[in-house]
Amino acid sequence: MTFFGSSGASTESPPASEDAVPEVPPSTGRRRGRASTQADKQAQTPDSRGVVVCGSDRTMLRVVTELVSSGEQVTAIVNPASRHIERIGELGAQVMGVRVVRESVLRRAGIDSDGTKPSAARALVLLDADDVHNVHTALTARDMDENLRIVVQMVNPRIGAQLHQLLGDCVVISGPSLAAPAFVADALEDDELTWLELGGRRMVAGPAALIREKVTVLADTTSSATPDLLPQSSDDPAGDIVLGTGVHHLRRKRDVRRTGWVMATRDVLDRRVRVIAAVMASLVVIGTALTHWITGVEWLRALYLVMGAVTSAGIEDDVFADAPPYAKVAAVVVQLTGIVLVALLTAVIVDSLIGARLSRVIGGVRGRPKNHVIVCGLGTVGARVLEILSERGVAVVGVEQDEEAPGVQTAHRLRIPLVMGDSSQEETLRLAGAPQAQAVLALTDGDITNLETAMVVRDLNDDVRITMRMFDHDLAHKVERMLGLGHSRSVSMLVAPAIAAAVANRRTQATVPAGRRVLLLTEVTVERDSVAVGRRLGELDEPGGLRVLARADGVDWDWSPTFERTLRAGTRLAVAGTRSGLARLLLVTRAPHRPGRSGRIGP
Repeated sequence: MTFFGSSGASTESPPASEDAVPEVPPSTGRRRGRASTQADKQAQTPDSRGVVVCGSDRTMLRVVTELVSSGEQVTAIVNPASRHIERIGELGAQVMGVRVVRESVLRRAGIDSDGTKPSAARALVLLDADDVHNVHTALTARDMDENLRIVVQMVNPRIGAQLHQLLGDCVVISGPSLAAPAFVADALEDDELTWLELGGRRMVAGPAALIREKVTVLADTTSSATPDLLPQSSDDPAGDIVLGTGVHHLRRKRDVRRTGWVMATRDVLDRRVRVIAAVMASLVVIGTALTHWITGVEWLRALYLVMGAVTSAGIEDDVFADAPPYAKVAAVVVQLTGIVLVALLTAVIVDSLIGARLSRVIGGVRGRPKNHVIVCGLGTVGARVLEILSERGVAVVGVEQDEEAPGVQTAHRLRIPLVMGDSSQEETLRLAGAPQAQAVLALTDGDITNLETAMVVRDLNDDVRITMRMFDHDLAHKVERMLGLGHSRSVSMLVAPAIAAAVANRRTQATVPAGRRVLLLTEVTVERDSVAVGRRLGELDEPGGLRVLARADGVDWDWSPTFERTLRAGTRLAVAGTRSGLARLLLVTRAPHRPGRSGRIGP
């Protein structure tokens, strides 16, 4: 099972060029170019069988577009209520309007194998927003065809991590993991770091000064004009480009502080509460004085009696037994007034708590924050953005209207200030500190809401960096070109290529620049009958060309592998290498496609 979630990842097979960035002329070395080309042809062997796609949301439209444009025969199982059903049919896909996906529906779509001949469909893509439905459909399809390739988009990564045990050949796509690093990079104008999912862990590659918890050194670009890739001169080689699991904090988190209980108490005790409390205090003072003068009791007892009356605790009858009638009437009036005031006070406090909500009152923004990032819309993508920004130590404020949104709990867990309200309203954005912010990310599910948010933010702050999440490509292009409101990104546009690559069984790889050369980080599976089966893991390492970082024979990854271990079919490897080094690895880990073909390990 492969997890896709890298920033700046390429889904294409490695080209036949040398290990240089585009501006560097390719190498004329025939040997290396031939190896790369041969590996690419094996990776892209055509298959005339079709692909079945289930879903009804925006991502499905993008995925079908991507698959059809790449020449796939697509059967789309769509809910008839979807507003994209007509557009999906216009793209050239065969559309089946079905509300519930059952075994009979999958069989009609071409998923049915009796063990002697394959199904008419070679892959199934599940894009339902409900993880439970996706898992149920995936299990049903696996029972129908044990060789079917299944690609699933999952919201809950913990469930996705267990699918490999249940389904075998399964690829899990995480939209938030794919999109969040791109939004963070826009907010921070940071193109030095490359975020990726590798070997079951979320990793980051970049300058050593920014990376903490270093895993390995990828390159040394300081010693000479030619970078030293994958240095192995010592147990702990020096280098300025490294791979790690986290980054150093850019700013202190306390630059933006939550309101806390002190500020919450102040917000609850608003003007209405203070007015009612002042009236009750006046009644107590006046009533204490009159009780003392009329009944002749001492001051403290008079205060006690009046406070009991105002708060509806009762009046001692024996004290007023000999008082004039008007005094008894006045005592009753005071008591009734107190009952009304206590009821009003209770109602006002409850209204304040309900209106402001505890999440807004306790977790709001204290003071006037500066140079922070505002994340508007705390759905699954917004929640992931909050986590990454928090890990980097960036001062951040969340804005959300729905208290049940996933990112609200994330904000509370990470102690991130939170403003509950409509992000397209100026008052809400002012509470979040938009006039002093350095960047605003509009990540709600509505294009119009994100556009309105961007326009209000631009009116409040001309210098702020704005990134909008927009599905409508034409609208996004016009907004960027004509209104100048900042960048726009689409989660579905980021997810669709990764799904198409998974369907075609192409690797997803992250590209890490090292000077004027590049390194590729990816995962490779040792196929049955390949040359690598039975060899030692250490034989795959190639100084300056390839490094094995982790291995997995099941679900769990071993990031400290024993290089004397023997490779077997199905072993997955997390590797870092040059393009030519990776091409040679693919030659020995893939099963031969024609008789007489051989491969070798090493340079």
